[in-house]
Amino acid sequence: MNPNPPLSFQLYRPARQPGGLADSASQRLTLLSRRRFLKTSLAGAAGAYLVPTIIPSSVLGADAPSNKIQIGQIGCGRIGHDMDMPGILKHDRARIVAVCDLDSKRLQHAKAYVEGAYAKKKGNASAVAVKTFGDYRELLRDGHVDAIAVSTSEHWHAELVIAGALAGKDIYVQKPLSMTLAEGRAVSDIVRAKKRVFQIGSQQRSTSQFRIACELVRNGRIGKLHTVKIGLPVDPSGGDPREMPVPPNLNYDMWLGCTPKEPYTEDRVHPQNSIGDRPGWLRIESYCLGMITGWGSHHVDIGHWGMGTEFTGPVELEARAEFPKKGLWNVHGPYHIEAKYANGVTMIIDNNFTNGIRFEGDNGWIFVSRGGAKATASDPASAFGKALEASDPAILNSTIGPNELHLHKSDDHHLDWLISIQTRQPAVTTPEEAHRSTSACILGWIAMKLGRKLRWDPVKEVFIGDDEANAMCSRPQRAPYGIDRLLKKT
Repeated sequence: MNPNPPLSFQLYRPARQPGGLADSASQRLTLLSRRRFLKTSLAGAAGAYLVPTIIPSSVLGADAPSNKIQIGQIGCGRIGHDMDMPGILKHDRARIVAVCDLDSKRLQHAKAYVEGAYAKKKGNASAVAVKTFGDYRELLRDGHVDAIAVSTSEHWHAELVIAGALAGKDIYVQKPLSMTLAEGRAVSDIVRAKKRVFQIGSQQRSTSQFRIACELVRNGRIGKLHTVKIGLPVDPSGGDPREMPVPPNLNYDMWLGCTPKEPYTEDRVHPQNSIGDRPGWLRIESYCLGMITGWGSHHVDIGHWGMGTEFTGPVELEARAEFPKKGLWNVHGPYHIEAKYANGVTMIIDNNFTNGIRFEGDNGWIFVSRGGAKATASDPASAFGKALEASDPAILNSTIGPNELHLHKSDDHHLDWLISIQTRQPAVTTPEEAHRSTSACILGWIAMKLGRKLRWDPVKEVFIGDDEANAMCSRPQRAPYGIDRLLKKT
């Protein structure tokens, strides 16, 4: 990564003062609470993200279909069908008016699904004819679309978010934010520069036990925090690499996007005869880095929320991992990561830990997890602990006082985004927070690949004295896809 990137990559970074990572400005950014950060950084001229410009016509007027927030759904597979479309459909303040997918079978299924859902709603006399698009660029040119929900494979996330921001759309995107550190930095900077409302699918922030756990930790109920332990599952190896004919309903070249040309096989993309099953691309590094970003971006995000490090990253990392030697699927297997932060906290991520986040302090611990809840039916089986527990039950009964830190409260992740569109105020997860949680996971993946201790500058976002590691901060992009061509437009 270029240590002196162009201006568009520097919009969000604090000025670096003499003294390196230990300087006071860097430390203040590391320790600022989310509320204080928003007041000091986002409310000013550089934080025009909070300032309303032109509110979409869809949020004004009577409660008519044409006066609701007009949503374009991009990606109509497992997550889009089982989570994001249902999450939007249940709220009357928005309307899904367009769907987009590179697989025409999934596209037509999504159209029928959305139209059927609206037809079943009581009192809905006017059925909505949902538009279909096989190319996201055509959807973005539709002036009736106010916002997009991105539920594609992960190697498309950054490009779609940047394209959406440049087209003036508000954005919901599934996690992780990006495949590389360079992509994540560009996304955060451009979304803010274009004053777009943003939400990422880190729905744990909108689940009460995670917010309660983080508020208790941030308000000192377990004393000085020193360790965060995160447990994640692993994906299996395998996959059939034998080449198959490309289905006529799939635009395979565009599906590959900016990644290298590869022969088609169903285990590389998604099942042709089902939507709910986990797709093969989740297990191939060209399209997903594995569970370290797949689940890690959820749990590391909560770790950062509880640590008060939502706007920074680790300063030192060390990791080990096993990688498959056979088969198509090549994401990591068992692994162990240790990351140290400037505030003295160590984050440890290990597949042998119970699935969840454990905060350990001088006076006790708090553990939080989903408690067995699944985002989709095909989520991998994993041993969860209790949804919320502590070394002393009295910790959980502690009341957060009016003068203590209260984190953003959201009980419905998609609704939180829709309200944010209407108010032009930040949703529970800002672009920079999404970038920092994803980037910490990517840093862990790089450490797993290199198998040695790495030092990271979270202000400049470069590895210190390690050219090989810095070369892994971005990837070559196959034309005409990728973020590079979009950045030229800025």
